[in-house]
Amino acid sequence: MRRSAKFFLLFLLVGSMFASAQTPSKAAANSKATPSSNHVIDNPVANVVNRGAWEYGPVVNWGSGVANRSDYKFFWAGFQLGKRLTPMINAGIFSGQFELAGSINPLWLGFTPPPHQKTFYYNGQGYVAPEGGGTFHGVMLKPVIMRWNFKTRRHRFEPWFQAAGGLLYTTHKYPPDQLVPQGTPGGTSVWNFMPQGGIGFHYFLSPRRSVDLGVNAVHISSASLGDKNPGVNASIQIEVGYTFWRWKK
Repeated sequence: MRRSAKFFLLFLLVGSMFASAQTPSKAAANSKATPSSNHVIDNPVANVVNRGAWEYGPVVNWGSGVANRSDYKFFWAGFQLGKRLTPMINAGIFSGQFELAGSINPLWLGFTPPPHQKTFYYNGQGYVAPEGGGTFHGVMLKPVIMRWNFKTRRHRFEPWFQAAGGLLYTTHKYPPDQLVPQGTPGGTSVWNFMPQGGIGFHYFLSPRRSVDLGVNAVHISSASLGDKNPGVNASIQIEVGYTFWRWKK
């Protein structure tokens, strides 16, 4: 009995020594794994930058014209897709990473004043005709969005600057200015171009999710596809998006 008790105590002692010897290595293994996981969780900006991530998600815009178009309002909604194409480029305060993106907006609304009488001039002759046209519907495509994501020390906040080109089709000629006498072909166009540029930022809610906020200056012009090209020289648009991030493991 004594021999069994001694053997049992010896077994416990050896087991305790083995366990204590193994604990530090497990802790070390855990400590090695923790920074990697923390890097993904606590610094999603660095994770996206280093992995050349894809981004996609819904985006909405709304805003107002300025100057002589201050009574014009806008709203559009769609889907955006983008890809980080370069590593981080160091250029002082302009350090950052280039991204190429595009978007399609199947819902485009232009709110203009209701029709009202106004004096127009055609070939030197003045005449009174209705101007304005209420709400216009269309589809907008932005095939090229060039975005520069600035280098930041923040873990969840990443600012950017972008320039883009858009193509707009509306179901009726836009803008709805009365530029030719009633019954005369021409006027404005159902096709318009939308060069634009602005600033914004990503704010990461998690390693693979962010909310995005931007402000863009947008110009609308038909490039004289119609007889006249009144356009909307400038409008200010607020852009809000929700982005999903993906990359190769």
